[in-house]
Amino acid sequence: MSKHPGDRHDGHPVARFVALLEAELAGLVDAPTWSLDAAATADLVPRLAGLVAGVQELEARVVGHAGVMDLPGSIGARSLAAWLARTTRVTGAEAARKTRLADDLAGHQATRVAMAEGRVHGEQATVIAAAVDDLDGEHGPWREKAETHLLDEAAHHDAHDLKTLGRRILETLDPDKADEHEARLLEAEEARARKKTRFAMWDDGEGLAHGRFTLPSAQASMLRKAVTALAAPKHVRATDGAGSYDHEKPTPERLGQAFGEYVERYPTDQLPAMGGTNATVVVTMTLDTLNGGLAAAHLDTGLDLSPTEARRMACEAGIIPAVLDGAGHVLDLGRKRRFHSPAQRLAITLEQQHCQHPTCTTPAAYCHTHHTTPWSQGGTTDTRDAVLLCPFHHHRAHATGETYPLRP
Repeated sequence: MSKHPGDRHDGHPVARFVALLEAELAGLVDAPTWSLDAAATADLVPRLAGLVAGVQELEARVVGHAGVMDLPGSIGARSLAAWLARTTRVTGAEAARKTRLADDLAGHQATRVAMAEGRVHGEQATVIAAAVDDLDGEHGPWREKAETHLLDEAAHHDAHDLKTLGRRILETLDPDKADEHEARLLEAEEARARKKTRFAMWDDGEGLAHGRFTLPSAQASMLRKAVTALAAPKHVRATDGAGSYDHEKPTPERLGQAFGEYVERYPTDQLPAMGGTNATVVVTMTLDTLNGGLAAAHLDTGLDLSPTEARRMACEAGIIPAVLDGAGHVLDLGRKRRFHSPAQRLAITLEQQHCQHPTCTTPAAYCHTHHTTPWSQGGTTDTRDAVLLCPFHHHRAHATGETYPLRP
């Protein structure tokens, strides 16, 4: 039974419909579906989808009316979406999606009617509204014709295909301007994507790093193709031998391993300089570790590696020998140049490992190379007269004249 039985007879037509629907759905809670045959099931699924679309359109209309009546203001909500999330207990993202749909349908009557009749669903309606709104300037008068055309196409295409058709709508309306229109829409979409690009990564302290990223679709497709190629069963079997990988499609585990392999294989000479050298991760280990010893190795990013992992990396990387004097210092190049060479930078990284300010532990990979005695005052560009300083303490050293002797 409906919680509001009076609505079934005396309420607004919308209230009567909702009360009737509540009552009918309550009666179906225990109705079995196992007795439906294949033909009936295949018939009911799209019919139910149409009914759901119609109910969603009605919901969007009522939500829009709530905004007109300023119901959010009655509880101090900062927006219609915030009010909807509070009232219906949906997430903020879902509430925002519903309020956007309400706005789209309010501005596109033909699309609203089509959704109310179950001929399009919410995803399709959103795409159609966006495509029609993109017609501006000289093409503004053609919006009604474009909306009609896309609603007809919605009977045969999903939202993804409708978006493509929407970009190319002028092929039907104005073929001479179709390419220009599509290019402008793509450029605007790519600009929005670049602004929303994000990358975050954190270490859990137990040997795993986790991350989250948002990439433009083009770069994401490139990454997916590269990782999939490394994870492809044929590639794995070819490199690791028959029987090493029995899945026909890459598993999530294998894709994760392939992503790690992709990171390791990226050519470092294509990376921009960082702290005086290409952004190469430096692995420091003893000759004994390289030859099979058990001592841990260290990355210049501050991370420790097991000897096994360090040896595996050494198989893929070039080994740079460093000639040390009796005190463990790499021989320097005097005043031949003002900026430290990549070889000197690597040597300083190996010796100092982190920022030399007494209170700082920033790893060497993120530090600058600082002349203890300024070059302009006769300082030498060698490894003995250089200290690693993080950007903050490097700037402070130049601003205050502070000097930082090498830390033990």
